[in-house]
Amino acid sequence: MVRNWITFNALRTLRIPGIRYIKPEHFFRHREAISAASWLLFPEHWQVNVLVYAWKKRIFPSASTLHLGHSKVEMTRAFWAVCPEHVPYTEILANTETNVRAVLDTFTFPFIAKEVRSARGCGVYVITDEAAFQAYAARSEVLYVQELLPIDRDIRVVVVGNDVLAAYWRIGRPGIHVNNVAQGGTISFEPVPRSVIDLVVHVARTLGIDHAGFDVALVDGHPYLLEFNALFGNEALNRLGIRVEEAIVRYLEAHETPFTPHTPLHPSPSVPRAS
Repeated sequence: MVRNWITFNALRTLRIPGIRYIKPEHFFRHREAISAASWLLFPEHWQVNVLVYAWKKRIFPSASTLHLGHSKVEMTRAFWAVCPEHVPYTEILANTETNVRAVLDTFTFPFIAKEVRSARGCGVYVITDEAAFQAYAARSEVLYVQELLPIDRDIRVVVVGNDVLAAYWRIGRPGIHVNNVAQGGTISFEPVPRSVIDLVVHVARTLGIDHAGFDVALVDGHPYLLEFNALFGNEALNRLGIRVEEAIVRYLEAHETPFTPHTPLHPSPSVPRAS
């Protein structure tokens, strides 16, 4: 089947037939094809502003998914806005000597410090003493500091379009502070509390997030949102026999309507140099 869709990520759309691949770095060369396309799939974060705001195109995942998913700072602020009672105690501060000292005076060891942009369980540190925090601060532009929750597992909830495709537990290795499968965590398909599913559905729909793996901690029955990943792993889904591409196609086809660009996109003219 030939679809008038373009993908910028061949791996993520490998099982979607009839879709054209364009390398992200070449997208300015393909203005006519992009203008005619009804959906643009998996653009890089740096493409979003041009595609959505300049060229008025529809993208998947949504702009809010890619914008919020790009930075733990913006993601956490959005969580604060829509469900503050479900966010672990977190401070996001400019990296100054005063703020470094304020963190050390406020948080009790151990606590968590995170890099603003990281995934797969990387860039998350357990801070056990002042020297460890000073080392983190020395290599960080922003201080992202969070309480250490008393958990040895968390819940991954996968959202595609308007649907929850799967929800499962990720159990960390003993002595490891992250539960990501990429860091040696194991998967359990034991039932997940309905309150977790309802929280994720509320947040995803409120923020317009349509392709994400949400990570949720459960402490004394109360769910806490840790983060979401716009480009999540598929190992658990594959074990469940779920194909993400099929869910993507269903969602995009259900929302495909005639689309007219705000202004036609023509091949880039030859622009003379000013010097």
